[in-house]
Amino acid sequence: MFERIAPRYDLMNAVMTFGQHQACRRAAARLARPSRECLALDLATGTGDFAAALLEVEPTCRVVGLDFALEMMRRGQTKYGARVQFVAGDMLCLPFPDNVFECSVNGFVLRNVADVRATFVEMYRVLAPGGRAVSLEITLPRLPVWRTVFALYFEHLVPRLGEWLSGDPQAYRYLPQSVRAFHTPEHIAALMGAVGFREVSWHRLMLGTMVVYCGIK
Repeated sequence: MFERIAPRYDLMNAVMTFGQHQACRRAAARLARPSRECLALDLATGTGDFAAALLEVEPTCRVVGLDFALEMMRRGQTKYGARVQFVAGDMLCLPFPDNVFECSVNGFVLRNVADVRATFVEMYRVLAPGGRAVSLEITLPRLPVWRTVFALYFEHLVPRLGEWLSGDPQAYRYLPQSVRAFHTPEHIAALMGAVGFREVSWHRLMLGTMVVYCGIK
């Protein structure tokens, strides 16, 4: 699916979030706290925008972006060149040794993995002691009225926009379905704690429609 929508993925993200998706990535990247010349990891990097956000926070860090959607990464290479080292791989079985990255980030991917807990286990494994894991994800807002308004927009207008811009109606019908079926923020934070992360925290962005999680190894 992501291979199919790669040509319009960045445009659709910008339209769907009214241009705010990059600001959310930058806010999450600041929580990751990359230091000078550290090694950082962006999981399910796609076209590399989260990796680039890490470089905005710390231009000297070395960022590895991992994904198995090759067409997405090809577009990322066109945008960012050698600034990001793109690697093909599965985040449920990372091709890296233990304890190597100072920070690890991912954006809008937890809904799409087969096993969320196993994903956190792998994130924990490759982080160095004291390393920070940050995940950014879409969620349903809490306030009842705003939740209703958001549902009308996200479940009805977004699929139509997606069909118009990407030519792939199924992909953007899947998006709201995956958000509706996903775990609550409290459950995700509990999973992070269960695999060993400490000082786990989360807070909402974008009027409560996105949530960023952070934990320390």
